[in-house]
Amino acid sequence: MLEGARVLVLYASVGGGHGSAANAVAAALRELAPAVAVETADLLDFTNRAFRHLYGKAYFQVYAKAPHLLGYLYDRLDKAGEAKGGVAERLRRVVQKANLKKFDAFLRSGRWDVIVNTHFLPADILAGLKKRGEVRVPQITVVTDFEAHRLWVNEPTDFYCVASPEARSTLRHVGVSPARVRVTGIPIAPVFALPFDKRDLRRNLGFPEGRPLVLQLAGGLGVGPVESVHRALLNIRIPLSVVVVTGTNALVAERLRSVPNPSRHAVRVLGFTREMERWMGAADLVISKPGGLTSSECLARGVPMAIVHPIPGQESRNSDYLLEAGAAVKINDLSVLTHKLARLLFSPARLANLADNARRAARPWAAFEVAEKALELARGRLPVAVPD
Repeated sequence: MLEGARVLVLYASVGGGHGSAANAVAAALRELAPAVAVETADLLDFTNRAFRHLYGKAYFQVYAKAPHLLGYLYDRLDKAGEAKGGVAERLRRVVQKANLKKFDAFLRSGRWDVIVNTHFLPADILAGLKKRGEVRVPQITVVTDFEAHRLWVNEPTDFYCVASPEARSTLRHVGVSPARVRVTGIPIAPVFALPFDKRDLRRNLGFPEGRPLVLQLAGGLGVGPVESVHRALLNIRIPLSVVVVTGTNALVAERLRSVPNPSRHAVRVLGFTREMERWMGAADLVISKPGGLTSSECLARGVPMAIVHPIPGQESRNSDYLLEAGAAVKINDLSVLTHKLARLLFSPARLANLADNARRAARPWAAFEVAEKALELARGRLPVAVPD
């Protein structure tokens, strides 16, 4: 019945999470329905260099230099009046319209049976085209944080997949019918849902048993904060196995490799890895910013998080969710990192409780739930949303 069906999965490469979520959904679609043609596309590939800089690099530059401004804008745009009609929002839409004509043309040119969005920007543009009757393809919006900011609400949208009951409640509050919302979790790579044995993973990765393994993720942080976190971690007196993943930031990796390591610790600094599920599975604790994808991967692997440097706005709210779930601790000041983590690592019972809570909060099959809903829409089992 789905022979010849086509599904488009859209994202915007602001950070790595939205693209990872899109790829996870695409992988699940291909596994569930091999006969369906699945395409992924980055909206920013259809824009000019200035717009890509504004939506990509500029965001992280503001985070580095004026993080509280990001938090202010995030909260301001989450207010009912500002989200769809305020000055800042009107300016955003003018900038979008001037820079996204190629993307508009791309959407008009394709024949897709359903479109899945893992970023609010393509969802917003597609909703505008649907409202004007220029495109009638059904769309699903996948919210990639634990709370649903109002920018994610773009009508008409046929279905919303959200990460938490709180996000579902938010959408209901702003008028989205409960029948069009499902709590799926945040889509992560299917490999994170596979069973694993922590001891086998640790042994295969070359780390001894009998000492805690701490995984420090450096993505999204500058050289200074990463090094400060690393030095504070190495000050812990209990012998540790420490693994640092720096991603594509070669400068950070070089700096960390030059940090003197106390002989009591076994330290390994990695660059980019395609085996994050193995490292998380082997770890007793992950030190990281609470991005939606990273947090969901940690939950799926049942590993507690020590939250550092959350981006004001969405990551602050992700922090709240993880803390309320009892799956994380938060380091508000690096001066207390050594003390707080030493106490945690010296308490196996508390660490185990955090891990149990993480597993309870996990939704490792989220990508497949989103994929199933996309295939259901493609079969025409749900009514297509039309403009009022």
